[in-house]
Amino acid sequence: MNEKLRQFVHNVKSWWQTGKLQKFSRITSDVTWNIILIFLVLGLIGAFFVGGIGVGYFASLVKEEPIRSYADMRQNIYNYEETTDLYFSNNKHLGELRANLHREEVDIENVSEHAINAVIATEDELFYNHKGVVPKAILRALFQEFTNSETQSGGSTLTQQLIKNQILTNEVSFERKAKELLLALRLENFFKKEEILEAYLNVVPYGRDSSGRNIAGIQTAAQGIFGVDAKDLNIPQAAFIAGLPQSPFGYAPFTNGGEIKSKEGLEPGFNRMKTVLDRMHENGYINDKQYEDALNYDLTKDFIEPKPSPIQNYPYLTFEIEQKASSIVAEHLAEQDGYTKEDLENNDKLREEYNIIAKRNLQQNGYKIHTTIDKEIYDAHQKLAKKYEHFKPSQTVIVENPETGEKEEKEIQVQPGAVLLENKTGKILSFVGGQNYKENQNNHAFDRARPNGSTMKPLLDYAPAMEKGIIQPASPVLDVKGKNGWYPSNYVASSESGITDARTALAKSLNIPAARIYKKMLGDQPPPATYLDRMGYTTLIDNERTSDYENPSMSIGSMSYGVSVEENVNAFATFGNMGKFVDAYMIEKIETKDGEILYEHETEEQEVFSPQTSYLTLDLMRDVISSGTATYVNSILNNPSVDWAGKTGSTENIQDAWFVATNPNVTIGTWIGYDTYDKDGDGDGYGHPSDNKNSDPDRLIHLNYNTGSGLSYSNRNIRFWGELVNAATKIRPDIMAPEQKFDNPGGIVTRSVCAVSGLLPSEACKEAGLVTTDIFNAKYVPSEEDNSLIKGDYVKVDNKFYPAVEGTPEEFTEEGFMLNPEYLEEQGWDDVENLKKIIPDNEKWSKIQIPEIEELPDDGKAPSSPSNVSISGKTLTWNAPSDKDVIGYRVHMANEPGEPGETIGNTKNTKFTLPNNNQAYYVTAIDYYGRESSLSETAIHGEIHKNSLSLKDLSASAIKDGVRLTWNKPNSDEFSHVKVLRGSKVVGKNINSNSFVDKNIKPNQSYSYTVIPVDTDNDESKGQTITIETKINSSDEEDNGTNETEEE
Repeated sequence: MNEKLRQFVHNVKSWWQTGKLQKFSRITSDVTWNIILIFLVLGLIGAFFVGGIGVGYFASLVKEEPIRSYADMRQNIYNYEETTDLYFSNNKHLGELRANLHREEVDIENVSEHAINAVIATEDELFYNHKGVVPKAILRALFQEFTNSETQSGGSTLTQQLIKNQILTNEVSFERKAKELLLALRLENFFKKEEILEAYLNVVPYGRDSSGRNIAGIQTAAQGIFGVDAKDLNIPQAAFIAGLPQSPFGYAPFTNGGEIKSKEGLEPGFNRMKTVLDRMHENGYINDKQYEDALNYDLTKDFIEPKPSPIQNYPYLTFEIEQKASSIVAEHLAEQDGYTKEDLENNDKLREEYNIIAKRNLQQNGYKIHTTIDKEIYDAHQKLAKKYEHFKPSQTVIVENPETGEKEEKEIQVQPGAVLLENKTGKILSFVGGQNYKENQNNHAFDRARPNGSTMKPLLDYAPAMEKGIIQPASPVLDVKGKNGWYPSNYVASSESGITDARTALAKSLNIPAARIYKKMLGDQPPPATYLDRMGYTTLIDNERTSDYENPSMSIGSMSYGVSVEENVNAFATFGNMGKFVDAYMIEKIETKDGEILYEHETEEQEVFSPQTSYLTLDLMRDVISSGTATYVNSILNNPSVDWAGKTGSTENIQDAWFVATNPNVTIGTWIGYDTYDKDGDGDGYGHPSDNKNSDPDRLIHLNYNTGSGLSYSNRNIRFWGELVNAATKIRPDIMAPEQKFDNPGGIVTRSVCAVSGLLPSEACKEAGLVTTDIFNAKYVPSEEDNSLIKGDYVKVDNKFYPAVEGTPEEFTEEGFMLNPEYLEEQGWDDVENLKKIIPDNEKWSKIQIPEIEELPDDGKAPSSPSNVSISGKTLTWNAPSDKDVIGYRVHMANEPGEPGETIGNTKNTKFTLPNNNQAYYVTAIDYYGRESSLSETAIHGEIHKNSLSLKDLSASAIKDGVRLTWNKPNSDEFSHVKVLRGSKVVGKNINSNSFVDKNIKPNQSYSYTVIPVDTDNDESKGQTITIETKINSSDEEDNGTNETEEE
């Protein structure tokens, strides 16, 4: 039937165009045509009725269309996609969230009258007169459809177009058209003209903006094309925009890349603008002058320059906001449906469903997302990250091309990650995601988990141990590996410092003490790693294969998976907030387009450590900056008086460098390192520098290279941290550089303890000079006295130290201090291979000896005699016997070999300085238990004279001024004189009398004198030795040392 109608209409049209109908009539052509249309309509209607269709046919077309209520139609009409806006803190606009279509809603009061007139003149000149449909326009469209006319003007009013865009589809069919007519009539019945026009202006597509984004809505078009609001559009601008909907992308002035089209490319849009101006002029919306001015207006100067989108300006930030907001909206939607956050975490499929809905809502619902990011600080940090010169150089690695499987070289850059947050609120004020988003899209502040090295020590070792009362800042910790179990090496593997205090161990970032502290807690329940859970760590592993909760290497930051910069910084902020953890956040508030609060962050605190533990930990970390591994930062900071407390960190093979520090207001942490590139064919999971293609698989991409700046890998990161702090301080000194220090929370006291044990000083500790003073949690001040030191006599046997026993000769013992073996066992320090390493190698500890844990075996025998006794010059030497319990030697002198002689001295060494010539000497060995060996072989010094001279009746007495020696001279003609020695020093020569007075002495001392007869040939005979204790009166002591030796 449609074909017959088309044929009939075609014939009528042909007759009309040739004038055959007109010649039979004297009425005007317009009247004639209207009469024809009336008859045509009547004919069509009659035909439909005759054919049994008509109203019935129309009803059949719309029978499945529900009868829509006012509320239903309003919801559908105003349910258009609207772009979500993003904001920095303080309501500073960041930009729009990425979406397939960008739209900003506007009230009709805020639309230029010129724009409204242009749209009505172009799209629906009878808009204010019809009731939703225009029969004449419908018939014209039908006529064009039936006749296959080249011109298809369409018969849709603005109301119908709104119905088509918002309720129906773009399907071309009589059914869709019938529904459109019905709904348009119903819409006009429910809504005012202004409401319909406002909805239309917010719905219609307008092509692309200067960012190359797809846009809809007149406000978005005005801003995106001309950079003005819709209310400020002038006549040519309004005409240009009003003409776009007919061919949005053909007429739009911008390419999909945001560039302005060429002159030829702009021409279709300008032609369309002229058409719109013509219709505005024809309908009286503009006068002749306005029309001419608009035609002559240079619109190209109004096109705004290509404008980068938020993703182009702030890629790391925009994507992070989208991710975090999507998660928040997903949880909100799930909660509305009765699900909890835990339900989403435990059901991946459910989570994915709500994530999809959340992302769609973010793109379409016109939310306003307010963040905590400080724009000025963030901008400064991005600028700094791009220009920071000490990240260099790049490295070239061998990687596997995932598409070809071939190995190829890839140049990679050192990447930074940084986060700045507020301690009390958890607000993330700024972050650095990487050097350059175009080159590396990984967000190293939030998405990259890396081992955190020694920054783990305050979090997992020191603070938990102080919280439990296991250590305090002055507590001794041992920096020596044990024989059993796992122990790390220090950064300098060969360096072990023995007993040190917790404060120094953390400042110097010693690994072994950290491991020892942590291992003391590993048996506790819950495990110490649960402290990390309470401080926001989400990456700890605990399964059948491995558990971070039981791994001792966690003590130095060796984790199964790693931790993000955000989580590590967030954990450190717990100390800055005096032990209370506040979860870091970036999304402050999410509003709907109607101003309803969809989400608003609420800060919650969770106490992890007591204020006292936090303060002690902060005080330890102050030393990291003042005297430890981060002292370099003091030369970088512009405000060095700020109370910063922090910790450095590095990982195995120097793959990561960390520095995190907190002050009373904020915490900021930085990380630098290379992204891990693997699949280079050697199976180790890492890419290697290309100049080491055949290198050991354990050679990883590390930071320990020379940049030419002279800075170590750690100082390169510390400098980056310092420059970020300086940049933020310049902008917000009130936040970054507080004048106040960390407040002492109370319960902190200062006490003196023994450095060996951390207990109250004993007399022995005081005498040893090992008392130290530090701050304590009053709850854990020691009450017991030190038991770690033993004062007494000891001996050295085979280079080992033993306490003296009952038979040990006093002359071979030394009085001093030894570590109590029981104390070593209590501390677990007896697991050290070489106990000598326990004592620090410095003057302060030089008085302390380490006794052997086991007693020296007693074989019940006297030691063997020394061997190879010989004399060189005046030095007697010998070889030690093989016995392991010898503690020293006695030296004997005789006039002739074989004579018993007398003991003239003892020594712990295997050499002795001889006092006299022309004597025979022997040596005996003394063991630990006091047993003495037999005499050694004889060694003769000088010549032995059989008829030697001999003194008689040698005596010594203390007198007021010194010591008087008397004797009887030999009765021999060969006698010449005597020589007197005090010790080994000659104090008298050529003495012919029977006495001698020595005045150059000190009171209350023991002196040994030897008087040697000398014959006329100047040969010395055996001398006689005598020892005396001086007892000069105190009233005479003023003359001591001033009197000279004299002969009487």
